[in-house]
Amino acid sequence: MAKAGDGSTVQSKLMSLLVVGSVAYDGLETPHGKVDRILGGAATYIALAASYFTQPRIVAVVGEDFDAQDERLLLERKIDLEGLERVPGKCFFWQGVYSADMNSRTTLRTDLNVFAGFDPKVPENYKDSSFVLLGNIQPALQASVRAQVHAPQFVGGDTMNFWINDFREDLLKTIAQWDLLMINDSESVELSGETNLRKAAECIHALGPKWVVIKRGEYGAVLFEKGKGHFAAPGYLLDQVTDPTGAGDCFAGGFFGCLAESQDRAGSAALSSETLRRAVIYGSVMGSFCCEQFGPRRFETLTRDEIDARYQEFVDFTRFA
Repeated sequence: MAKAGDGSTVQSKLMSLLVVGSVAYDGLETPHGKVDRILGGAATYIALAASYFTQPRIVAVVGEDFDAQDERLLLERKIDLEGLERVPGKCFFWQGVYSADMNSRTTLRTDLNVFAGFDPKVPENYKDSSFVLLGNIQPALQASVRAQVHAPQFVGGDTMNFWINDFREDLLKTIAQWDLLMINDSESVELSGETNLRKAAECIHALGPKWVVIKRGEYGAVLFEKGKGHFAAPGYLLDQVTDPTGAGDCFAGGFFGCLAESQDRAGSAALSSETLRRAVIYGSVMGSFCCEQFGPRRFETLTRDEIDARYQEFVDFTRFA
């Protein structure tokens, strides 16, 4: 099978980030407009957000309809595409319509296409990745990727209610090997059986992860560290949310990108609680930028200076002493 982006591998950085998930196309309708087909997928959003901080490496699959212009966007952000397979067929496609307040959406169409047979294979030169972020795919596939990486410093991932309810045993075995689980508030309740988020996090710690990030949409996120309490951050209040698709994945990309960048500077030192808390803020920053335009279009012009300026806004509007 040919690889998308052959010959385009960029030089590795010390603390590279391996991202596994979907590269897809979306059809989107919100109160602010409609697009029939635009680049999407968890791995796409994660890698784009993380690329402002570190070296993302994608493991994903696309079909023959993967557009060269979309590939260029990823390459321009210096995302390593050696692990992006191109196989016969069409890319994963999802279509949905958002409610008036955009707090809910209705799925109109889901075509798995080539993603239905996705069997992630980690290229040899990805196996030394320091950070591994396992996107929202079948738990057995997440475990397979984790097993292919030699000695990562930090492993985390995402999941959803489908895997929690229908693949629970596989999921529990998989997340037992993770340092961090990233999950939304309703899913944390489903996984733990606890309606109180603090108790839910304690239950999840007992399953293996030392850190738990519970995402709460427009209300922000909470980081729980086993035995050391929690850190809560608000959401960023935009003048207008154009399209929330991918915001959670961009949060994950900003979060893990910040961790990897911090370790580039700190060397082999262990990740500190302060670094994890800063990563929550950068995650929120990247999620907020994602919502400003349809799909990943904001990343066509976004700069690191804009990112750091918005991070400083978080510092300013949460200061109270």
